[in-house]
Amino acid sequence: MSYVFDIETLHAIARKGLGKAHDEMVRIVVEEAALAYPAHIDSSPRRRWLFSLTAGATGVMTLLHASFSEYLIIFGTPVGTEGFSGRYHMDIHDFLLAGDIWNYRQDRCGVREVVRPGDHIVLERGNVKGFKIPEEAWMLEYGRGFIPSSFPLILGNVLFSAVDGTTLAETVWTYGKMALRELVVNRKF
Repeated sequence: MSYVFDIETLHAIARKGLGKAHDEMVRIVVEEAALAYPAHIDSSPRRRWLFSLTAGATGVMTLLHASFSEYLIIFGTPVGTEGFSGRYHMDIHDFLLAGDIWNYRQDRCGVREVVRPGDHIVLERGNVKGFKIPEEAWMLEYGRGFIPSSFPLILGNVLFSAVDGTTLAETVWTYGKMALRELVVNRKF
């Protein structure tokens, strides 16, 4: 299967947003992604931010791209959060734009791994980690694999813990609209 996004290009895009205030950082990352992938990025200046309640962690995200095999979002929080990564059937690449993330893994449970702006980390399919964002942090996040397989984990807290039908509907609607557009217009699964 061929993918739209290149990891090194995404990392270069993320580095261009480093050290900027939030709104400028988002604008730069969206503009650079749209330049690199013009037919595949939602570059609308009116960003729609959605709450993300996944595996115990709360943040906000804005979708830049969604298909059945890839997604690209800006995710973060201005106040910090922590949780469990979840175990996915896809690879998730995080390019840290601002703040710090602390990770720990099952096989190295006594070691705190600190991720800083400019860093690129990967949660490989089938692996898990615990994490904490001690304060504000923002990242460009790219998922590659069969995205619908992650829906129970991504939407479970919204549905069963927060019982928030509005966030559930907004997330499903936004993702679905973008994924169908990608399928119909760009013929990309």
